[in-house]
Amino acid sequence: MSETTLHASTDRAQGSRNSRRLRTAGSIPAVVYGEGVSPLPVSVDAKSFRTAVSGDQGLNTLIDLDADGQKFIVMAREIQRHPVRGTVAHIDFQIVDPNRPVAAVVPLHMVGDAVEVRHADWEIDQQLFNLEVFSRPDKIPTHIDVDISHLTPGMAIRVVDVVLPEGVTPAGDPTISVVNTHAGRAAKTAEPKS
Repeated sequence: MSETTLHASTDRAQGSRNSRRLRTAGSIPAVVYGEGVSPLPVSVDAKSFRTAVSGDQGLNTLIDLDADGQKFIVMAREIQRHPVRGTVAHIDFQIVDPNRPVAAVVPLHMVGDAVEVRHADWEIDQQLFNLEVFSRPDKIPTHIDVDISHLTPGMAIRVVDVVLPEGVTPAGDPTISVVNTHAGRAAKTAEPKS
């Protein structure tokens, strides 16, 4: 079920000076937390972490974390980046139960061609590019397709209208617009003025 193994060191010293030293040596300071576990400061190799989350699942990858013999199934939940260089400065690893749903953010991809909208000189306006969902970690989709081919001028697609894979449910407000349609420039100029 878990796709990647990542080794972590538990002997990292606290403090910003020690964290800078770790980063210079090619490691990333991190913390492991979860239900029934005290927060555990660790460090992971930066290159190994990039490799672990570079697959299709990205940050939703299920990781077997080996912290000097202590084994955890985790997901990278919060990543802090350096404000200028953009490199990863700190990671929060959340311990997850592979059999229980977790919250995950999944990208939305528009598919299809809204022919009627295009022919009326209207435009498609994607409002939401990611969707927060609840799903078991092994069932988190890499992306969710939003079919726009049935749209007509004036229509919208809301979260509740999006077809989700089995076992995946939306985490937020189901009435939020994912895709709207609005009159394009050509359609606006063709409208009679009152």
